Amino acid sequence: MSTPPPPQPPNQPPQGFGAPSPSYGYPPQQPAPTQPAQPAVSAPAPQSPQPPQAAPQGPPAPPLGPPGPPPSGQPGYGYPQTPPPPPPPSAPQTAPQGGYGYPGPGQQQPAQGYPQYNTYPQQPGPYGAPGQYPGAPGGNGGNGGDAAKKKRMAIIAGSVAAVLVLVGGGVWFATSGGDKDEPNVSSNGQTGGNGGNGGTKGGGGGGGGKPKTVDGKLLFNVEQEKVDDLVNMNGMWATDQAVAKGDVYKIVGYGLSGGKKWELPLDGAICWANPKATDDGKAVVLVSDGKPSAEKKYGGPCTQVIAFDVNKGTKLWQKSAKAGDRDVTFSEVTIGGGTVAAGGLSGGAAWSLAEGKELWAPKADGDDCRDGGYGGGSKLVAVRRCGDIERGIVKIQTLDPKSGAVKSSYQMPPGLSWPHIASTEPLVVAVNAGGSTGNGASDFFVVDDSAKDGKLRSKISTDNGKYEPRCPSTEVEGCTKLSITKDTLYMPTEEHSSGDPNQAGRVNEIVAFDLATGQTKGKTDGTPGSTLVPLGVDQDGYPIGYQIPTYNAGGKVLRIDPKTYKADVLLKNADETSRPERELSPDFQLGLWAQGRLFLGTKYAHRASSVDLGKQYTLMAFGGS
Repeated sequence: MSTPPPPQPPNQPPQGFGAPSPSYGYPPQQPAPTQPAQPAVSAPAPQSPQPPQAAPQGPPAPPLGPPGPPPSGQPGYGYPQTPPPPPPPSAPQTAPQGGYGYPGPGQQQPAQGYPQYNTYPQQPGPYGAPGQYPGAPGGNGGNGGDAAKKKRMAIIAGSVAAVLVLVGGGVWFATSGGDKDEPNVSSNGQTGGNGGNGGTKGGGGGGGGKPKTVDGKLLFNVEQEKVDDLVNMNGMWATDQAVAKGDVYKIVGYGLSGGKKWELPLDGAICWANPKATDDGKAVVLVSDGKPSAEKKYGGPCTQVIAFDVNKGTKLWQKSAKAGDRDVTFSEVTIGGGTVAAGGLSGGAAWSLAEGKELWAPKADGDDCRDGGYGGGSKLVAVRRCGDIERGIVKIQTLDPKSGAVKSSYQMPPGLSWPHIASTEPLVVAVNAGGSTGNGASDFFVVDDSAKDGKLRSKISTDNGKYEPRCPSTEVEGCTKLSITKDTLYMPTEEHSSGDPNQAGRVNEIVAFDLATGQTKGKTDGTPGSTLVPLGVDQDGYPIGYQIPTYNAGGKVLRIDPKTYKADVLLKNADETSRPERELSPDFQLGLWAQGRLFLGTKYAHRASSVDLGKQYTLMAFGGS
């Protein structure tokens, strides 16, 4: 077992989208002069991925940014002003059902053409102002000022990423709001992944007593393997017996407190890793068909679906699917209701998790409809596209996992071509209708799928970047930096001035939204000088947060009370591990809270760089003695 080096100043990558904020591990700085508001710059729409042709499949998408630990995702300039005092409370109101091109009561039918997004009226929260809460940044998240700067920086970052792709060689697909995983979930969805894919265990929480704070220590770490290029090694799963981590052309299992237990070799690199393990410790990954070679510089296409046992490290089965005489290239894979479903623009397939028996495959029908991907968990939900991939009809369909039959269907408003399944139980769909400031999610649709014709329960807006979940550009799963329980969505706010001259550094909060009404219910305060990130839901149904370490203080795992929204500290890590802990921060890497331990992992291995400070780690585990 190796020990991390003493704290050092963190890496300092270029400023812009994905660059660290002054509060993220840096000494406090004075606010920069306020810049005049600029016109909004619309983030570019995601490009339509093309089905694979004769050319070989490129490798998985690298993170946005230079090789090395990616930054935290805050702009390096343009501090917002101190917010005004909160308005007096007012009674919650029911949200109108207009917007997104659909007329609400008393509204006129919009003109023909593309719908005008974000036109539905803001929903007044219980604290008075639309979507506001005490201590929130001032303003309404309009198109000028700080939001516009963030959009400009997101565009600049995309250009930088493109340059880096050329430097690395080959063809890569980048996302606008996250990496090709970024499931967890929850993480982000599993107990501790970043998100809510598949719903939650337990109820809504709130029934237990106040937990005891554990003084955390570094239980073990795993140094990153040396590689000559960027290698995707996404994926991290934990059970009551082991924690498994995706690695360089393999998956490795460890004891919960350290010690290598098993190693599962893979035929190629990990293309996609679903973050959720089943209750009995089964998980799935999507792997490329072959490692890099002279003939295939980046290996084969992503055609191989592998199910494995996290506890034992055994491969349950490995499958592919045929389209004519060629193997189907998949984009992602998930587990829903005991069925493994893989999908992508080239086609899809479904197998039983237990035996690997092929159950069904989606087929294009007379209306040119096909499944674009699936969200898993206790249920299986498909995103089905009909017609033009950008301007066609998109339906969210809850399926019978065993047969693929449609049990419920909800049609998305026109123009929302790339929805993401943030949770299947309850069914929550993230969309990017503009104004997401690069995080890939401008709104969340809460859908009632209890009947054959699904109905919209509520809509929740991220308010032009005031709230900062993160969703990928085109993948169906993959939203992070949010937690979803049976009745509440938890999202982090953007960092802002604390408004207190005695508290150095910027601060953010986690805000709770009622899934039934779409209105805010309460907030959990963060610590000035750090960033508070949702880290999924624990086995008892409590939302979990992670307070990222400061320059000289360790991170904290928090449990949020769903009734009072006050946070109890479950784990307080030692100050001396703050630097390596920051470099594996779940703000941009993998984070998992399970079995009373915090597991932090990286998504990729990269060639050693001059900007690296000290050792690079694949996995770190923190917990009590």
